[in-house]
Amino acid sequence: MSLLVPDTGLLFWMVLSFGVVVFILAKYGFPVITRMVDERKALIDRSLEEARQAHEQLAAIQAQSEEMLRRAREEQGRLLTEALETKKQILGDAREAAEKQTRIQLEQARKEINDMKEKALREVRSEIAALSVDIAEKVLRGKLGNEEEQKAVIERLLDERVIYKS
Repeated sequence: MSLLVPDTGLLFWMVLSFGVVVFILAKYGFPVITRMVDERKALIDRSLEEARQAHEQLAAIQAQSEEMLRRAREEQGRLLTEALETKKQILGDAREAAEKQTRIQLEQARKEINDMKEKALREVRSEIAALSVDIAEKVLRGKLGNEEEQKAVIERLLDERVIYKS
């Protein structure tokens, strides 16, 4: 039964060696272990804080990038709107210039037509006057006595004059 009940001397030396080991560990081992655990805990806390800050910075950067994208889209929309307005204005100006040019050309064409018409009328009047003078001269020279002969001569002269001009 000596295995179950140790001797008092052995028990004393076991308690004394256990006490010395606990004292040495308490004096030199536990502070080192505690310090290392505290340092590790501080490192983990710092890492967690840095991770939280990095996450906040990432969220801020994402917000900034979304804001920049929103502004870029607004600017793009504004530029497209301005481009469309400029296009409409340019097309309107071009249409107005074309209409103005067309009116000018149409007015010039009307003026030329009127000038040509006036010239043609003057020429026709001149021709009629010349023809009338020729007819009158020939009628007087022919000393025609009756009206029928005068009409026949006038008709013949008119036919000659028309054939001559053709």
